[in-house]
Amino acid sequence: MTSGAVVVVAAVVVLDGRRRVLTVRKTGTKRFMLPGGKPEADEDLRAAAIRELAEEVGLELAEDDLESWGVHIDVAANEPDTTVRAGVYAWTGRASDTLLPAAEIAELRWLELDRPTGELAPLLVTLLPRIIDFEEGV
Repeated sequence: MTSGAVVVVAAVVVLDGRRRVLTVRKTGTKRFMLPGGKPEADEDLRAAAIRELAEEVGLELAEDDLESWGVHIDVAANEPDTTVRAGVYAWTGRASDTLLPAAEIAELRWLELDRPTGELAPLLVTLLPRIIDFEEGV
């Protein structure tokens, strides 16, 4: 881990029916990560996850749609000397290909769980085994 700043975020695992997980790349960055973002003042991480998914990719979720995976700490993807402290959630539904990037999202990509490739955020790489197990169990 780094010794610098800590950024707190919510991140959501969104799967489709074809063994793929949704990843996003924010404007001005090159690594793909789980969708989500920073909570606003007085907003808990679950509420931030729901708001960010609606803003970033147009996916409307309810609190009961999210399974908590707890808090995970990893190296931040795009901020040097920074640690990310992420409240991670998994959506219990399945998405369609109709999601579109919005807000600060430059690109979204469905990452194939059988062949994860590309420049990926450290947290996403760390979570891949759990995402695969979750996908197989749903």
